[in-house]
Amino acid sequence: MKNKKYVLDLLKSENEQLHKMHEIIEKAITEETLITNTIQETDEERTYGEKLSDRVAQFGGSWKFIIIFGVILMIWIFYNTEIMRNKSFDPYPYILLNLILSCIAAIQAPIIMMSQNRKEVKDRKRAINDYMINLKSEIEIRNLHEKVDLSVIDQYKHLCDIQQKQLELLEDLNRKVKMLSKPSNPSKI
Repeated sequence: MKNKKYVLDLLKSENEQLHKMHEIIEKAITEETLITNTIQETDEERTYGEKLSDRVAQFGGSWKFIIIFGVILMIWIFYNTEIMRNKSFDPYPYILLNLILSCIAAIQAPIIMMSQNRKEVKDRKRAINDYMINLKSEIEIRNLHEKVDLSVIDQYKHLCDIQQKQLELLEDLNRKVKMLSKPSNPSKI
């Protein structure tokens, strides 16, 4: 009866340990979710200049801009070459057009660079947040591996204890069977 109680206690402690392990894993998953919720991208207030530079960069890097700009250039060249002929305000080689294009490029380039610099800062912050989440995940995975390894070692120890008790019980049973199977009077044989 003592051995049976011991085996039942071992099984009960193993169940409790599995339940605790389940709670630890749930807590780790909840903590990971909380970390991803707390590290959110904050969209800070932008100044009017920053909003304008973003709009210029967005428009300047679109097909709409390229098509409109191409149409304007074609109209400019056609107007000065065909319609105005001898009275054109910008005859071939279109020096005024080259001056306007140079000015637009000189103004547009720094504006686009300002927008790109702001986006680069945002990307850097996003990369740092991703790194922090990945680092936390790696740490949690390592912790879970250690917990699982400890649990496996504990379970192995419990199984060995249970097996040892089973062997002892079998030996007891074997002895009792031998005692019962022995003839009660050896001289009659």
